[in-house]
Amino acid sequence: MNHQSEQNKKAWEYRAYEFWHERDGAPKEKAEHIMGDPLACLKKHKHYFADVQGKHIANLCGSNGRKAVPLALLGANVTVFDISLENKRYAMELADWAGVSIDYVVGDIYDIDLAKYGACFDMLYLEGGILHYFDDIKRLMGILCGLLKKDGCMVLSDYHPLRRYFLDDGRDADEIDYFDEGLHESDIAYKQSFTKEEQADFPDVMLRSYTLSEIINAAIGAGFTIKEFLEHKGWENENIPWEFTIKAKK
Repeated sequence: MNHQSEQNKKAWEYRAYEFWHERDGAPKEKAEHIMGDPLACLKKHKHYFADVQGKHIANLCGSNGRKAVPLALLGANVTVFDISLENKRYAMELADWAGVSIDYVVGDIYDIDLAKYGACFDMLYLEGGILHYFDDIKRLMGILCGLLKKDGCMVLSDYHPLRRYFLDDGRDADEIDYFDEGLHESDIAYKQSFTKEEQADFPDVMLRSYTLSEIINAAIGAGFTIKEFLEHKGWENENIPWEFTIKAKK
């Protein structure tokens, strides 16, 4: 595990379980919500997963199981790969309350055993802002391609690289280097959900931003064929590029 991964693991194992309870409710409550309409819980990606009965799906950086559990309810065999034991704790409780089984592998994505998991999956699902947790996107894409069966499909959704120009972080646009290749420490996503006093104890995450061309070319270079590229508006329907989704085939 490299230094960036060690730092991010430390951060994501600090009070994440508490945060999921605060944001999503207890696993029992969240499970009841998901069971009401599992497909709807996949939101803008639901059309990719309308027929997953019996398929093997890897949910990379699957966090607290909020996507893995709906997929399992839809009949998929789901394996989550994530770096946080705190996330696993919530996810496994969520799966239990939903009455489904998921596999959950805790560790660095870079360390996935391709001798065991190589060419095992029909689909990969990655979403929610994860690429910046990896300092080598070419290496990451190579691992992702290695996990897929021939003709398998990857659905990758992440923050749009232009999104950082619209964030209210105190910087002017001319202070943002779109082509910055450095690693930078930053607050973990849920830090602001705690009191000012509590925030002082939170470990930072270590992030690396990518340009859109770096992301697309890394996927192509790893052996993916891009079938679809979509850009999405802001979460409140703001007329700005906030997220993107790539559908790619091996």
